Amino acid sequence: MTIKALLFDKDGTLFHFKATWEAWTHKVLLRLTNGDVDWATRIGHDVGFDMEAQEFAPDSVVIAGTPAEIVIALQKHVDMPSGELERILNDEAETAPQVEAVALVPLLNHLRERGLALGVATNDAERPARQHLQSAKVSDLFDFISGYDSGNGVKPDASPCLAFAHHIDVPAMHVGMVGDSLHDLKAGRAAGMKTIGVLTGVATRDELHPFADVVLADIGEIPAWLDQLV
Repeated sequence: MTIKALLFDKDGTLFHFKATWEAWTHKVLLRLTNGDVDWATRIGHDVGFDMEAQEFAPDSVVIAGTPAEIVIALQKHVDMPSGELERILNDEAETAPQVEAVALVPLLNHLRERGLALGVATNDAERPARQHLQSAKVSDLFDFISGYDSGNGVKPDASPCLAFAHHIDVPAMHVGMVGDSLHDLKAGRAAGMKTIGVLTGVATRDELHPFADVVLADIGEIPAWLDQLV
Protein backbone atom coordinates (compact mmCIF):
# COMPACT_ATOMS: atom_id res chain seq x y z
CA MET A 1 0.00 0.00 0.00
CA THR A 2 1.47 3.36 -1.07
CA ILE A 3 1.46 6.07 1.60
CA LYS A 4 1.03 9.52 0.05
CA ALA A 5 0.34 11.53 3.20
CA LEU A 6 0.77 11.45 6.96
CA LEU A 7 -1.59 12.93 9.53
CA PHE A 8 0.00 13.47 12.94
CA ASP A 9 -1.47 13.86 16.38
CA LYS A 10 0.38 16.64 18.23
CA ASP A 11 0.81 15.89 21.94
CA GLY A 12 2.59 12.63 22.61
CA THR A 13 3.44 12.29 18.92
CA LEU A 14 5.22 15.39 17.62
CA PHE A 15 5.99 16.41 21.20
CA HIS A 16 6.58 14.28 24.30
CA PHE A 17 3.30 14.19 26.19
CA LYS A 18 4.51 14.06 29.77
CA ALA A 19 7.10 16.83 29.46
CA THR A 20 4.41 19.21 28.21
CA TRP A 21 1.15 18.34 29.87
CA GLU A 22 2.23 17.25 33.32
CA ALA A 23 3.82 20.69 33.81
CA TRP A 24 0.73 22.36 32.29
CA THR A 25 -1.73 20.49 34.50
CA HIS A 26 0.25 21.22 37.65
CA LYS A 27 0.37 24.93 36.79
CA VAL A 28 -3.32 25.13 35.83
CA LEU A 29 -4.53 23.45 39.01
CA LEU A 30 -2.47 25.76 41.20
CA ARG A 31 -3.72 28.79 39.27
CA LEU A 32 -7.37 27.73 39.62
CA THR A 33 -7.00 27.14 43.37
CA ASN A 34 -4.89 30.23 44.09
CA GLY A 35 -2.02 28.01 45.16
CA ASP A 36 -4.04 25.82 47.54
CA VAL A 37 -2.16 22.53 47.13
CA ASP A 38 -4.71 20.43 49.03
CA TRP A 39 -7.55 21.73 46.87
CA ALA A 40 -5.49 21.29 43.70
CA THR A 41 -4.66 17.73 44.79
CA ARG A 42 -8.36 16.89 45.21
CA ILE A 43 -9.17 18.25 41.76
CA GLY A 44 -6.19 16.43 40.31
CA HIS A 45 -7.43 13.15 41.73
CA ASP A 46 -10.80 13.65 40.03
CA VAL A 47 -9.26 14.40 36.61
CA GLY A 48 -6.65 11.64 36.84
CA PHE A 49 -3.56 13.62 37.82
CA ASP A 50 -1.31 13.04 40.83
CA MET A 51 -0.16 16.48 41.98
CA GLU A 52 2.64 15.16 44.18
CA ALA A 53 4.12 12.75 41.64
CA GLN A 54 3.05 14.95 38.68
CA GLU A 55 1.84 11.92 36.77
CA PHE A 56 -1.34 11.05 34.88
CA ALA A 57 -3.58 8.06 35.37
CA PRO A 58 -3.97 6.19 32.05
CA ASP A 59 -7.65 7.18 31.82
CA SER A 60 -7.17 10.87 32.67
CA VAL A 61 -9.45 13.21 30.74
CA VAL A 62 -6.40 15.40 30.07
CA ILE A 63 -4.71 12.73 27.95
CA ALA A 64 -7.15 12.58 25.05
CA GLY A 65 -9.97 14.92 26.02
CA THR A 66 -10.67 18.27 24.40
CA PRO A 67 -10.37 21.50 26.42
CA ALA A 68 -14.19 21.57 26.54
CA GLU A 69 -14.25 18.11 28.12
CA ILE A 70 -11.56 19.12 30.62
CA VAL A 71 -13.64 22.20 31.50
CA ILE A 72 -16.64 20.02 32.33
CA ALA A 73 -14.49 17.93 34.68
CA LEU A 74 -12.99 21.00 36.36
CA GLN A 75 -16.32 22.78 36.84
CA LYS A 76 -17.27 20.20 39.45
CA HIS A 77 -14.68 21.90 41.64
CA VAL A 78 -14.26 25.46 40.34
CA ASP A 79 -17.05 28.04 40.25
CA MET A 80 -16.18 29.71 36.97
CA PRO A 81 -18.02 30.20 33.65
CA SER A 82 -17.03 27.63 31.08
CA GLY A 83 -15.78 30.25 28.61
CA GLU A 84 -13.47 31.85 31.18
CA LEU A 85 -12.18 28.50 32.34
CA GLU A 86 -11.47 27.36 28.79
CA ARG A 87 -9.67 30.65 28.10
CA ILE A 88 -7.37 29.98 31.06
CA LEU A 89 -6.65 26.46 29.82
CA ASN A 90 -5.80 27.70 26.33
CA ASP A 91 -3.71 30.61 27.61
CA GLU A 92 -1.64 28.26 29.76
CA ALA A 93 -1.39 25.77 26.89
CA GLU A 94 0.18 28.37 24.61
CA THR A 95 3.14 28.73 26.98
CA ALA A 96 3.38 25.07 28.05
CA PRO A 97 6.91 23.66 27.62
CA GLN A 98 7.32 21.71 24.38
CA VAL A 99 9.86 18.90 24.06
CA GLU A 100 10.11 17.55 20.52
CA ALA A 101 9.81 13.78 20.26
CA VAL A 102 12.62 13.95 17.69
CA ALA A 103 14.20 16.87 15.85
CA LEU A 104 11.12 17.93 13.88
CA VAL A 105 12.52 20.25 11.21
CA PRO A 106 14.85 17.71 9.54
CA LEU A 107 12.34 14.86 9.84
CA LEU A 108 9.40 16.78 8.42
CA ASN A 109 11.53 18.27 5.64
CA HIS A 110 12.68 14.75 4.74
CA LEU A 111 9.09 13.50 4.60
CA ARG A 112 8.07 16.40 2.39
CA GLU A 113 11.05 15.75 0.12
CA ARG A 114 9.68 12.24 -0.29
CA GLY A 115 6.54 13.82 -1.73
CA LEU A 116 4.30 13.29 1.30
CA ALA A 117 1.59 15.73 2.27
CA LEU A 118 1.58 16.39 6.03
CA GLY A 119 -1.14 17.35 8.48
CA VAL A 120 -1.91 17.70 12.18
CA ALA A 121 -5.17 16.73 13.86
CA THR A 122 -5.22 17.40 17.59
CA ASN A 123 -7.90 17.44 20.26
CA ASP A 124 -6.17 20.55 21.61
CA ALA A 125 -7.54 23.94 20.53
CA GLU A 126 -6.25 25.22 17.20
CA ARG A 127 -4.76 28.45 18.58
CA PRO A 128 -2.29 26.87 21.04
CA ALA A 129 -1.63 24.06 18.56
CA ARG A 130 -0.49 26.57 15.95
CA GLN A 131 1.58 28.38 18.58
CA HIS A 132 3.35 25.15 19.52
CA LEU A 133 4.10 24.33 15.88
CA GLN A 134 5.29 27.86 15.18
CA SER A 135 7.57 27.75 18.20
CA ALA A 136 9.11 24.57 16.81
CA LYS A 137 9.45 26.31 13.41
CA VAL A 138 7.41 23.63 11.63
CA SER A 139 3.96 25.15 11.11
CA ASP A 140 4.76 25.97 7.47
CA LEU A 141 5.64 22.34 6.79
CA PHE A 142 2.05 21.20 7.31
CA ASP A 143 -0.65 21.36 4.68
CA PHE A 144 -3.42 21.07 7.28
CA ILE A 145 -3.71 21.93 10.98
CA SER A 146 -6.94 21.11 12.80
CA GLY A 147 -7.90 21.46 16.46
CA TYR A 148 -11.03 20.39 18.27
CA ASP A 149 -12.53 23.83 17.59
CA SER A 150 -11.65 23.99 13.87
CA GLY A 151 -14.98 22.59 12.70
CA ASN A 152 -13.63 19.20 11.62
CA GLY A 153 -14.81 17.16 14.61
CA VAL A 154 -12.69 15.42 17.23
CA LYS A 155 -10.97 12.08 17.59
CA PRO A 156 -11.81 9.19 17.99
CA ASP A 157 -14.37 10.15 15.33
CA ALA A 158 -13.05 9.74 11.80
CA SER A 159 -14.08 13.24 10.73
CA PRO A 160 -10.76 15.07 11.35
CA CYS A 161 -8.93 12.38 9.41
CA LEU A 162 -11.38 12.52 6.52
CA ALA A 163 -11.18 16.32 6.51
CA PHE A 164 -7.42 16.06 5.97
CA ALA A 165 -7.79 13.50 3.18
CA HIS A 166 -10.35 15.74 1.49
CA HIS A 167 -8.19 18.84 1.93
CA ILE A 168 -5.19 17.29 0.19
CA ASP A 169 -7.32 15.29 -2.28
CA VAL A 170 -5.78 11.92 -1.37
CA PRO A 171 -7.90 8.80 -0.72
CA ALA A 172 -7.90 7.89 2.98
CA MET A 173 -6.48 4.46 2.21
CA HIS A 174 -3.25 6.18 1.12
CA VAL A 175 -2.90 8.21 4.35
CA GLY A 176 -1.14 7.14 7.52
CA MET A 177 -2.58 8.35 10.84
CA VAL A 178 0.22 8.72 13.40
CA GLY A 179 -0.60 8.93 17.09
CA ASP A 180 0.19 7.92 20.64
CA SER A 181 -3.34 7.22 21.90
CA LEU A 182 -6.25 4.93 21.15
CA HIS A 183 -8.26 8.02 20.16
CA ASP A 184 -5.77 8.64 17.33
CA LEU A 185 -5.64 5.07 16.10
CA LYS A 186 -9.38 4.48 16.34
CA ALA A 187 -9.99 7.66 14.34
CA GLY A 188 -7.54 6.52 11.68
CA ARG A 189 -9.05 3.04 11.49
CA ALA A 190 -12.56 4.48 11.21
CA ALA A 191 -11.39 6.66 8.32
CA GLY A 192 -9.84 3.69 6.50
CA MET A 193 -6.26 4.91 7.00
CA LYS A 194 -3.11 3.01 7.90
CA THR A 195 -2.47 3.49 11.61
CA ILE A 196 0.96 4.13 13.11
CA GLY A 197 1.30 4.06 16.89
CA VAL A 198 4.19 5.74 18.70
CA LEU A 199 5.41 5.32 22.28
CA THR A 200 6.12 8.97 23.14
CA GLY A 201 2.79 9.35 24.93
CA VAL A 202 1.24 7.50 27.85
CA ALA A 203 -0.10 4.35 26.16
CA THR A 204 1.97 1.17 26.05
CA ARG A 205 2.83 -0.96 23.04
CA ASP A 206 0.35 -3.62 24.18
CA GLU A 207 -2.43 -1.04 24.45
CA LEU A 208 -1.77 0.40 20.99
CA HIS A 209 -1.05 -2.84 19.15
CA PRO A 210 -4.67 -3.99 18.54
CA PHE A 211 -5.47 -0.75 16.72
CA ALA A 212 -2.16 -0.15 14.93
CA ASP A 213 -0.70 -1.49 11.71
CA VAL A 214 2.68 -0.81 13.30
CA VAL A 215 3.92 0.53 16.65
CA LEU A 216 7.16 2.54 16.52
CA ALA A 217 9.31 3.97 19.30
CA ASP A 218 8.81 7.47 17.90
CA ILE A 219 8.09 9.31 14.66
CA GLY A 220 11.79 9.23 13.78
CA GLU A 221 11.32 5.60 12.75
CA ILE A 222 8.71 6.45 10.11
CA PRO A 223 11.12 6.82 7.14
CA ALA A 224 12.55 3.32 7.70
CA TRP A 225 9.03 1.91 8.03
CA LEU A 226 8.01 3.59 4.78
CA ASP A 227 11.05 2.07 3.06
CA GLN A 228 9.79 -1.39 4.04
CA LEU A 229 6.48 -0.75 2.26
CA VAL A 230 8.15 -0.15 -1.11
